[in-house]
Amino acid sequence: MSNASGWGLTARLVTKHFGTLGTRIAEAIANFDPETATEADRDRLVATLRDTAQLLATARTQFAKEHGDVINLQTLIANDERAAEKLAERLAAGTISEATVTMFCDELEANKARLPQEIQEEADAKEYMDELQKIVDALSKQLAEFDAQAKKAMQELAAAKAQKQLQEMRMERQSQLAGLSSMQGSSTALSALTRRAQAVSSEAAGMRIVADIGQKPLDQQAELDAIRQSVNQPAAESALERLKRLSSKTPA
Repeated sequence: MSNASGWGLTARLVTKHFGTLGTRIAEAIANFDPETATEADRDRLVATLRDTAQLLATARTQFAKEHGDVINLQTLIANDERAAEKLAERLAAGTISEATVTMFCDELEANKARLPQEIQEEADAKEYMDELQKIVDALSKQLAEFDAQAKKAMQELAAAKAQKQLQEMRMERQSQLAGLSSMQGSSTALSALTRRAQAVSSEAAGMRIVADIGQKPLDQQAELDAIRQSVNQPAAESALERLKRLSSKTPA
């Protein structure tokens, strides 16, 4: 309910019962637009909803009381009507005084006369409660619509930020590519760097050749030393030879 249409009876009833508060509630519902409302508007709507909910709770209690009064009075009248038949028999039999019967009849008639008023009070309480329920429902709906609009706006904002970041990344990548392209276009620096790398590589190759030449005699000498060592080393003694040696008597 984003406008005042359909708010005639409810607005009048609320204003009648609550005066200025009723006018504020009616205006809060009639003027609230979830699509353009601010957080402050939402806070006011929540406060109005809270106040109205408290009124609704009180109205429910009052209706329950009025409804109970009607039920109790109807039950009392029905019981008294059944008792009236027996009282007539007792009065005819002389087992009850006429004064007592008169007082009973007065109370029964008074209760019957009061019943329409109690029923009307019950109806008024129910109408009042139902109108407050409508207000609470309307406020709740508007609050839900506001929250839905806010959630949608937050999602759209998040999507916009993500799109912005994506475009920033694209622009940064384009800048990097442009920088690389400019480096490729600067052939003097790259050529000098390439020539320097080739020169260093040639120097390293030459040094390796010289090192290999110097290493060859050293490797040959090491090979000869290994051969000599293997020839001069005595053969390993077998277990049998060791036993024979140990068992032989040492000369006196």
